[in-house]
Amino acid sequence: MSLMNNLSTSMISSSSSTFLAPTSFNSSRTQSVSVPLKSINIVKCVATPQEQQNAYKTKVSRNANIAKLQAGYLFPEVARRRAAHLLKYPNAQVISLGIGDTTEPIPDVITSAMAKRSHALSTLEGYSGYGAEQGEKALRAALASTFYRNLGIEDDDIFVSDGAKCDISRLQVVFGSNVTMAVQDPSYPAYVDSSVIMGQTRQFQKDVEKYGNIEYMRCTPENGFFPVLSKVARTDIIFFCSPNNPTGAAATREQLTRLVKFAKDNGSIIVYDSAYAMYMSDDNPRSIFEIPGAKEVAIETASFSKYAGFTGVRLGWTVIPKQLLFSDGFPVAKDFNRIVCTCFNGASNIAQAGGLACLSSEGLEAMQEVIGFYKENTKIIVETFNSLGFKVYGGKNAPYVWVHFPGRSSWDVFSEILEKTHIVTTPGSGFGPGGEGFIRVSAFGHRENVLEACRRFKQLYN
Repeated sequence: MSLMNNLSTSMISSSSSTFLAPTSFNSSRTQSVSVPLKSINIVKCVATPQEQQNAYKTKVSRNANIAKLQAGYLFPEVARRRAAHLLKYPNAQVISLGIGDTTEPIPDVITSAMAKRSHALSTLEGYSGYGAEQGEKALRAALASTFYRNLGIEDDDIFVSDGAKCDISRLQVVFGSNVTMAVQDPSYPAYVDSSVIMGQTRQFQKDVEKYGNIEYMRCTPENGFFPVLSKVARTDIIFFCSPNNPTGAAATREQLTRLVKFAKDNGSIIVYDSAYAMYMSDDNPRSIFEIPGAKEVAIETASFSKYAGFTGVRLGWTVIPKQLLFSDGFPVAKDFNRIVCTCFNGASNIAQAGGLACLSSEGLEAMQEVIGFYKENTKIIVETFNSLGFKVYGGKNAPYVWVHFPGRSSWDVFSEILEKTHIVTTPGSGFGPGGEGFIRVSAFGHRENVLEACRRFKQLYN
């Protein structure tokens, strides 16, 4: 093992990315940026070749589906490169606008409720152990009345969880390996990676940067980031996120009506990721269940992560209407309930107390203030790239800005920005082949960091 003094933030290791390519910076628009420095520290563990050679091996074969994955999961890979950058520039003041992690404090009205619940656990009257795997009744009722009022969604259609990402994988277990999958291209990588791990895909096709047996629904500026459904092959499952991560695009009511009809005509199930619904500024649906007929073909996942700063607290929910049936007539919700009861002991009772506080009138107002802060960050970032002459998408209905660098590799742009400005973004190609030539800039950051990042962007690209 070797000990190095460098970096303060925690490192996440991952295997090398398939997108590791020689980086070349040929743009005449670019220049080095002078940034303030600070001192930091890190411990790095390194296995020597001799240790690896002599390692004991079991007789258990590796899961062949996991072996199909081409790289470390996108965000740990971004973190790995950030860590490598800090090893190279140990005093750099790095600003992270890459991984979409919230930065602002959780409102006091919410943390106070969690603290009260936590302290109650120290009393005989307030102690509780295992709760219902599906979530506490009061929270399920509050979710139904807050987000699904007059939409025909009942309390027991809602399953409270430790986050939408976790529920995506639980849903994949429900669907099994013998289904076909469609995803927006580009899209949140958990959809594709979980499909690969479940054995739903064939091998990765390097020439087109796609996995076999997944239908990639191309979403581009030319089609308004909504797939041309007449060109989409029939699949069993359709993953769809609106407002979208990473493009920030939000589907209109007319577009979602077409999507529901498409699913119904094909006998498919939509998994609708609404994690950013409260960021919507336009008059677009916040829930897929606003669309007539959606309860027969759709599931919805959602989360408190980006509304209340619960990325570390962990609390989300999934809605599966009773009307959603498999081909044999068996309710999808019953199979999901079986998986939940087998694989999960329910969300933390302290987190659920926080969730209930989020849905109080004071909590909803506090969440809107937090969301408004990030939306103001988004506006600053959009205005910066617009002023530099870039084509910029998203930002209005989501906390992400999708910036086009035509003719350039996303990873090259990512590396250029990191090398010359010490700013972490996310390369668009990490979200699928349709993201090549784009970067995603997150609005999750302290205001002073966002302003400083925009100053550096202007120095680099002016």
